Amino acid sequence: MTRSTPLRIGIDARELLGDTTGVGRYLGELLRRWVVRADAATRHLVLYTPEPLPLLRTFPPGAGAHEVVVGSGRGTWWEQTHLRRAVRRDPPDVFFAAAYTAPLAIGIPLAVTIHDVSFAAHPEWFTWREGARRRFLTRRAARAASVVLTVSEFSRREIVERLGAAPDTLRVIREGVTARPVHDGVDREPLVLFVGSIFNRRRLPAAIDAFAEATASRPEARFVIAGADRSYPPIDLEAQARAAGIETRVQILNYVSEADLESLYARASVFLFLSEYEGFGLTPLEALSAGVPIVVLDTPVAREVYGDAAWYVDARDTVGGATRAIATLLGDRADAQRLLARAPAVLARYSWDAAADQTLAALHAIAER
Repeated sequence: MTRSTPLRIGIDARELLGDTTGVGRYLGELLRRWVVRADAATRHLVLYTPEPLPLLRTFPPGAGAHEVVVGSGRGTWWEQTHLRRAVRRDPPDVFFAAAYTAPLAIGIPLAVTIHDVSFAAHPEWFTWREGARRRFLTRRAARAASVVLTVSEFSRREIVERLGAAPDTLRVIREGVTARPVHDGVDREPLVLFVGSIFNRRRLPAAIDAFAEATASRPEARFVIAGADRSYPPIDLEAQARAAGIETRVQILNYVSEADLESLYARASVFLFLSEYEGFGLTPLEALSAGVPIVVLDTPVAREVYGDAAWYVDARDTVGGATRAIATLLGDRADAQRLLARAPAVLARYSWDAAADQTLAALHAIAER
């Protein structure tokens, strides 16, 4: 049946505020595609936010989207009070929560994206209060949702096992990759790069030790770590670098601009991402797209996402394995090229256009039941 009025899709848009990483980038990529589709006039996006959204100003005229600015703050209190009241006061046809949790009891079809369940699989990485909050609200959201979206088969299994979600409500829609340009005219430096938020699960102390060992005879080599520190218990990476005697060769950055990030990808020779738990893991794919070979921990989700285009490090010998990978890839571009030759087939699996289309189809489906 053809609708006589546009489908109104409510969206929790707070992740688009500030320095967008992770979920914010995911939601932004979807929205940018939804507002330029040929059928954009058949839907209207209602973006709920505690502050005005800069992204909205970049949408084309007549994009079919507006913001509803309610309350203040960005946490659970805002979600369960201000956001919930705004949705219930003027209900859209369907609601999309892109970041694990959603306002409870809103009385309309709900789609929620759960990217991973690290808070349930590894509660030791969270404070007691934060872990309990995440487990409670994500479990409730998963059970209330008409459809639960996730980004890998690994996460789908984890959501069923650890949150008790009904398998028939889950749908895997893989993220896309924002391809980074390959600058053929730029010389690769002896630069090892990590990009992503700093979490304990990403084993950056081991990465620093491996870099120190691999480059002991290469004082010109550098290790750049770019990402906000969200570790718990807190990790002192600068102290780790001092202990390894390489504090002048390790640069720890916070959020970096797109221009600076592009420069890092263009100059790096190795991308090091020793994460033991991810729902997907996007930045290694971006590195591959920029022509940087990737070194990752050997985990089920890494095998699923990166296929045969990665150098895998045994988790039982993280430092030793990563040391060998760094030394080899810095010393022999032929090994790097062998890995990079496999990248196009892996990268072809991931498309933001496809992710946007599939997510939108899922929202329409639950609204029309």
